Amino acid sequence: MTNGSAAQAPDREYQEFLNEGRFVIQKCGACGAYQFAPRVLCTSCGSDALAWQDASGQGVVYAATTICQKPERGGDYSYVLVELDEGVRMISTVLDRPPLDVAVGLPVVAEIEAGDPARVVFRGVEGAA
Repeated sequence: MTNGSAAQAPDREYQEFLNEGRFVIQKCGACGAYQFAPRVLCTSCGSDALAWQDASGQGVVYAATTICQKPERGGDYSYVLVELDEGVRMISTVLDRPPLDVAVGLPVVAEIEAGDPARVVFRGVEGAA
């Protein structure tokens, strides 16, 4: 990342991509390491040669818990740490199954949920337990 706005606010640029319907992560041009959450410098080598790349969207639930809420507040939901195929991890939720059925090792696929702001959410891969 060499332009000023990207170097100053990679999180803002990431959100702009999501708002446009693109799920991207950063990849270091110096060492090839993927980065998430958005950063100014590579966590592996310290380079500022980070570029945006479309994420595969494929991953696996690395850790999961259930957040319990009253139904009038939206009800229970899953809170997960997903490890993407690129090797980075991100926090999100799995939408297509009851929170107590979301377990470590569940294969998932990302989608962008429109909103203000847009966000990345996950669904279980068809046929996965």
